[in-house]
Amino acid sequence: MPNGDAIPGLVEQVLKELGEDPRREGLERTPDRVAAALRYLTSGYEKDAQQILNDALFVEEYDEMVIVKDIDVTSLCEHHLLPFIGKCHVAYMPHKKIVGLSKIPRLVDMYARRLQVQERLTTQIANTLNDVLQPRGVAVVMEAVHLCMIMRGVEKQNSKAVTSAMLGAFRDRPETRAEFMELIKAGRGLVL
Repeated sequence: MPNGDAIPGLVEQVLKELGEDPRREGLERTPDRVAAALRYLTSGYEKDAQQILNDALFVEEYDEMVIVKDIDVTSLCEHHLLPFIGKCHVAYMPHKKIVGLSKIPRLVDMYARRLQVQERLTTQIANTLNDVLQPRGVAVVMEAVHLCMIMRGVEKQNSKAVTSAMLGAFRDRPETRAEFMELIKAGRGLVL
């Protein structure tokens, strides 16, 4: 994996191309800050799903739906390198294996910390859980606002993209999918 040492110099060149003086007070440290931010925002490339999930897999006879909803998501659109921000809702129906609940947001973050499109991000999460857990079904719904749509292009400030990936029982059984959709809508703003 490249270490990104060239990024500050490249950012400095971009600033010059934009007509800025990279040596002026407000921009002096910007190339280093941008490099650090990009390294953090793409740190998911350095992680592996198996490492995240494997030490938290447990044999359990529980066979009802498990949902982790309202997982905060921030990622970078690979087309414009602008953020998209939203919520991810993940469910699975176990078949003899469950995963520690905190591992699901960690998996979401791992894939989100890469250059992404929302559609791929949604399916990567679903496919990984399906492969590792081999459950009866997996569902992922993601809703996000994309700064590439808000700040440029069509400039639609109130638009939100919603994507889903339904596998197994969530794809095959409309009542299972409907139950999941109802449960992720319910209890918004619930404080315990």
